[in-house]
Amino acid sequence: MRPATLARRLTAEFIGTALLLAAIVGFGIMGDRHAGGNVAVALLANTLATGAALVALILTFGPVSGAHFNPAVSIADATQGGLSAADAAAYCVVQCVGGIVGVALAHLMLELPLFSLSTHARSGASQILSESVATFGLLAVIWSGSRRRSAAVPFAVGAYITAAYWFTASTSFANPAVTLARAFTDTFAGIRPADVPGFVGEQIVGAAAATTLFRWLIPTLPESADRVVVPHGSAASTEVHYAIRDL
Repeated sequence: MRPATLARRLTAEFIGTALLLAAIVGFGIMGDRHAGGNVAVALLANTLATGAALVALILTFGPVSGAHFNPAVSIADATQGGLSAADAAAYCVVQCVGGIVGVALAHLMLELPLFSLSTHARSGASQILSESVATFGLLAVIWSGSRRRSAAVPFAVGAYITAAYWFTASTSFANPAVTLARAFTDTFAGIRPADVPGFVGEQIVGAAAATTLFRWLIPTLPESADRVVVPHGSAASTEVHYAIRDL
C-alpha cells in the first residue's frame, strides 16, 4: 500500500476529529436532556458512546492517517520519528480546527447556537492531575499496543477512555484539540476557556512522561512510530506481513 498523501492524511484527521467532537458534545447534550437531572446517567451515556465512537473512527480513518485525532499523540509520535515536525504541526492544526467544527455540527443538529463559550468550571489540583494521568495512560496504551498488537489498539483506546471517564476527576479529556473545542460549548461537555491552558499543559506533560518511559522500557520504540495509532500507508502493508509471519 502506498502512503497516503499529506492532503489525504490531513483530511482524515480533520473529519475524524470533527466527528469525534460531534459525538462527544452531541452525546453530552442528549444524555443531559434525557437523564432527568441524573448526572451519573448522563455521564454513563456519554462515556459509552464516546468509547464506541473512538473505536469506529479509528477503524475508519486509521488506515489513511493513523487516526491520531489528538495533538498530544501527533507530537509524541514526531519525537520518535513517526511524523516529521512539519507534518505533526499540520496534524495539530487540522485536529484543532476539526474539533471546533465538530462542536458546531453538534449544536446545529440539536438546535443550539453555533457556538457558546462554556461556563463549566473544571479547575483545581485534582482536575489538573487527572489530565496528566489520563493522557499518560492513553499514550501508554498506544505505544505498547502499536508495537505488537496494532489490530487491538482501536479497542484498547476506546476501552481506556471509557474507563478513564470514571476514574479521573476531569472525566479524561486527554486531548488538547478536544479540550480547546469543548470551550466552545456551554453544555454538559463544556470547559471554561480559562481552564483550558491548565488542562492542555498537563496533557502534554502526561504524553511526554509516557513517551519517555516507553522509550526507556522499549529502546526500539522508534521502529514502530510510523504505525501510531494504527498502521497506515506502507506501515499497513508491513503489519500484514508481520501478522502472516506470526501465524
